[in-house]
Amino acid sequence: MDTPYDSRPIGIFDSGVGGLTVLKELIAAFPHEHFIYLGDTARVPYGAKSVRTVERYTIQVANFLIQRNVKGLIAACNTASALGLGALRAHCETPVLGVIQPGCQKALAEMKSRSGHIGIIGTRSTIASGAYPNTLALLKPALKVSSLACPLFVPLVEEGWINHGATRLIVEENLAPFLKDPVDILILGCTHYPVLKPIIAQVLGPRTQLIDSAEAVVEALEKLMNQLLLPTQPDAKQRVDFYVTDVADRFQEVAGRFLGEIAVDRVEMVDL
Repeated sequence: MDTPYDSRPIGIFDSGVGGLTVLKELIAAFPHEHFIYLGDTARVPYGAKSVRTVERYTIQVANFLIQRNVKGLIAACNTASALGLGALRAHCETPVLGVIQPGCQKALAEMKSRSGHIGIIGTRSTIASGAYPNTLALLKPALKVSSLACPLFVPLVEEGWINHGATRLIVEENLAPFLKDPVDILILGCTHYPVLKPIIAQVLGPRTQLIDSAEAVVEALEKLMNQLLLPTQPDAKQRVDFYVTDVADRFQEVAGRFLGEIAVDRVEMVDL
């Protein structure tokens, strides 16, 4: 007997717009699902907040989505995944995915040799948390892992300086340690960074394989939905709802840089 289709939406949240890179991949991979995206733009960035505050924010944002009867939650924010995921899973029964473990698993799956060197780039808070090296160490001990904070990448993306000459110089300067000591695999540990993937690839060259956590989340969600028997329905029409906690117009402007041809026709502002 076939498992009935679960038509409930999938909730995705981020402290702002970075999680739209995850949403873009999900929209392409799941053409028959209903997605609800919430950007907590009133309190961005989470990276400057304490662990306790990030946990509180993460639960508040998730509660908004849970109230809309989502069948799964995706924390499309590295800070929320690093600092708030444990508290969120303890708080709710809804299945929850973060971006860190899928990214680490994909990196390890792509390792060509046991002596490979994995690099991680992210915001200061994500790198300081040690979440990526700690997860990698649990999955595969004794790896060579190097981390770099690249705090200027986020404002470059949000201001649309994707192909600007200054952006190339900043990327080269930030990634200089990986030019001296090359990495085989580089995990893009911030959901803004995939927008800069072409420049990063040019700077590091063909030796380094880039791991986009957004793509890894798609694979993780496919596995989770199969495990939980949450099938999609081929003739269901895809739907995406957007919510923010502040300044919807600015969100729509920046969203276009992340989503490309995917239209953001309506954004509703909400109070958590």
